[in-house]
Amino acid sequence: MDRGKFSIKKLSIKNLSIQSSIFIYFTVTAIIAIALISLIMFQRFTNSLNATIIEENSGIIGQVGESIDSYLRNSMKISDSIYYNVIKNTDISGNEIKKGMNLIYVNNDNMIEDIALISGSGELIESMPALRLKDNINVLEKDFFKKSMAESEYIYFSMPHIRNLFDQNESSYSWVMSLARAVEITDEGKATQAVLLINLNYVFFEELFSNVNLGNGGYIYLTNDRGDIIWHPRQNEIYSGRFDENNKYAAGLKDGISVENYGGKKVTLNVRTIGYTGWKLVGVTPNATLNIYGIKFRFFVVFVADLFLFLLAMINAFISDKISNPIKRLDTSVREIESGNLDVDIVPSGSYEVEHLGKSIKNMLGRIKLLMSDLVEEHNAKRKSEFDTLQSQINPHFLYNTLDIIVWMIENEEPDKAVSIVTALAKFFRISLSKGKNIITVKDEIEHVRNYLMIQNMRFKNRFEYSIEADEEVLLYSSLKLMLQPLVENAIYHGMEFMDGDGEIDVKVSKEGESLYFTISDNGLGMSKEMVDKLLSKDIMPSKKGSGIGVKNVNERIKLYFGNEYGLRVESEPDEGTKIIIHLPAAIYGEGKYEDR
Repeated sequence: MDRGKFSIKKLSIKNLSIQSSIFIYFTVTAIIAIALISLIMFQRFTNSLNATIIEENSGIIGQVGESIDSYLRNSMKISDSIYYNVIKNTDISGNEIKKGMNLIYVNNDNMIEDIALISGSGELIESMPALRLKDNINVLEKDFFKKSMAESEYIYFSMPHIRNLFDQNESSYSWVMSLARAVEITDEGKATQAVLLINLNYVFFEELFSNVNLGNGGYIYLTNDRGDIIWHPRQNEIYSGRFDENNKYAAGLKDGISVENYGGKKVTLNVRTIGYTGWKLVGVTPNATLNIYGIKFRFFVVFVADLFLFLLAMINAFISDKISNPIKRLDTSVREIESGNLDVDIVPSGSYEVEHLGKSIKNMLGRIKLLMSDLVEEHNAKRKSEFDTLQSQINPHFLYNTLDIIVWMIENEEPDKAVSIVTALAKFFRISLSKGKNIITVKDEIEHVRNYLMIQNMRFKNRFEYSIEADEEVLLYSSLKLMLQPLVENAIYHGMEFMDGDGEIDVKVSKEGESLYFTISDNGLGMSKEMVDKLLSKDIMPSKKGSGIGVKNVNERIKLYFGNEYGLRVESEPDEGTKIIIHLPAAIYGEGKYEDR
């Protein structure tokens, strides 16, 4: 009896409609919303605490501003010291500038990454430590250089950036801020303009701001006079687009405290301008703060609310998982199918409608896989049929010319040569037929191309020489019929057609590991890279002089019979000849899986 009740209960839950599930989900959500609305009463306690926090934050921002202002003034003092005490009225041809810059660099190495003096023509005069400008850097186009040279009394402070002006090793990789100014130097008694560049260590700002903590979830950030962010606690999120800061607007505000609307939320902004640079220090404090005098009462209410919300969250989590998990799993499976993975395992589950949908998708996927399998087999069979038809066609020009040579030899009383060419032609056609098989031995394929080369050599009256080399161990391996002849044919008709001297054609077969490599080389005119790419990527009409089977068709036949990891590779340079490498699997004929299919 109990088992029967359990089965009925399980069935009712299993057959629960998605509409009912959503109704329950939103009912629970409404309960939580009611609980959250009750917290609105705390709004009347927030004003006092908000004002206190703003006042405390204002003091913190003032201290940070003084620290930054002091840091910048020290930086400018260092710049003045280098200029007036070291560079000015000192001839750069001497060693005094180097000694003075080294002394200042050593005394301020906690602030300074490097110091560089750059001439008006963009050449590095002196640096501390010893550095060298990168070869691809044009200093004349850098903002710090152009702005410094344009205004002689102007001290330029850059945005934080990776130190990328000089050659440096990985240990020198660091963030800096650049201080630059135009200076007057003396070179062998002549006064000229140059730029003094000081890269300041950015660690100061990271250490300064990392110790700043504004209450109530507030934060502080620094911008330049145009509103570009110099430092922000969520800088990485801003760059990645996950956080939006209204820094451009804040930089345009006058110094002081104001209440603004940020993304639909009211915040208090405390803006302070930093001395000479015009930088803006901006403190952001949310206004949703509880009254400090109601903290004890808040703790009690928050405890009760948290307990209530925890129980509701547990219920909501259970219901949400009950509804969403089967749909998520089904959605993940569908996305896998969309990406091309048809082997995904779909397990129907969830409410009645979701389970039914999962079963339908699973059945549909099975039918799609069956149809695709049929289409692939049909396509492969069609392609093989097309290639076989093309392979079986013998170009009438080749046959006519060969017969013409035989007649000519007989007429000129050269019966021995006529017999040789007739024998070669007979072997050529015998192997071309091969009882309808497309997979033959390497030995037969080499014999086929040997007979073809012999015929063509007699026809062209020994205008080219040829050689065929094959390791003894590869002769019994499997090869694709009529694979070498079209490639040798290309070497004769295209590679050597306009050559002045004698041609050379070399055919080699070797085994490396689990692979066979056929190499056809000629010393013909060669091809450009564009022509090489075109050979395998586009349909090229085969020459009427040849067999009618193009290089691209040979490549496709190899992939069709042996797999996409095998095929042709063409290497050629104009006037350097052409080399074609065929890659096949090393499989003993009659024993491997590569048979006529």
